[in-house]
Amino acid sequence: MGVLEAWLANDQLKDYSKASIGWIFGVYSFFLYFGSVQVGPVFDAYGLRPLLAPGCIGLIGSLMVFSVAKEYYQFMLGFSVLGGISSSMVFTPSVACLAHWFHRRRALATGIAATAGGFGGIIFPILIWNLTEAVGFPWAIRITGFICAFFCILCILFLKTRLPPKKLGGGKIDIRALREAPFALLTVAIFLIDFALLIPLTYITSYAQSHGMQESLAYQVVSILNAASILGRVVPGYFADRYGRFNVMIVTTFVCTVFTLALWLPAGSNTAAIVAYAVLFGFWSGSAISLAPVCVAQISTTEDFGKRIILNSTLCPGRILEDGVSSQSPCQLEPSKIECPQS
Repeated sequence: MGVLEAWLANDQLKDYSKASIGWIFGVYSFFLYFGSVQVGPVFDAYGLRPLLAPGCIGLIGSLMVFSVAKEYYQFMLGFSVLGGISSSMVFTPSVACLAHWFHRRRALATGIAATAGGFGGIIFPILIWNLTEAVGFPWAIRITGFICAFFCILCILFLKTRLPPKKLGGGKIDIRALREAPFALLTVAIFLIDFALLIPLTYITSYAQSHGMQESLAYQVVSILNAASILGRVVPGYFADRYGRFNVMIVTTFVCTVFTLALWLPAGSNTAAIVAYAVLFGFWSGSAISLAPVCVAQISTTEDFGKRIILNSTLCPGRILEDGVSSQSPCQLEPSKIECPQS
């Protein structure tokens, strides 16, 4: 997302404000999470098949639209709406089916599966950057779409569930879980974590560019962050199975907060500090992706996990607010202070 946001801001939509561009990704996140509110119950009631194939087709289509779009509304409709809904149809079943196969080592298994996102975060920004230099950005996105198509085919062929569909309820949305205090409190906690931790993933590239970092290195910073997150998704999962999923989640979130306030906030144009922050934050934030669904699973039955994880995600729109609100902030981060325009 960071690479796409930076390209739109510097090229295709350079006449638009950061706030307007930020809402493209905010709306994408809206449909990813709020579209999933129906995907979860459908998964529990009917299984994988009605979701994966349409979702994969829409996801590839959204990338192709992104590659040819010229106007703001085209990015909004073709990428934000189509891509967000399609992603929810692929991402939700992929996460939920893990709970069918693992219990005692669920955190470790989810962490290992989540490393795919880390590897993708390393490969795709560098791939897009180098392809842009060779064939231009539109073809770079199309080639990325073809690669995603290959992996979507593997997803359709190999993803399976263990338990039979639970057709009781017919795939309807069920919000009764919010009456349970543990689930309601966990939802609030994940909302706060999403809101705080996902900002660097989207804006660290633009931040580095705006503070004078060489463009090629700025595009690689997000890859560095994702590389560090690979271990950060697996190692906490191992300890979470031994010492408690919630305990490890609390520790890693606290450490992320410390690094953000102590290292990124005063970094300014210090390239070494930005890169160091990307490495440290990448590692410690990995658990926010891998352990959040595991914590939900710990207080849910396997049969109801799909609808509960999506209900939780839908009520935790931190990514939506982060993309829209943080991009509108008039503050500029400087090495020793935060400067804001006077009203």
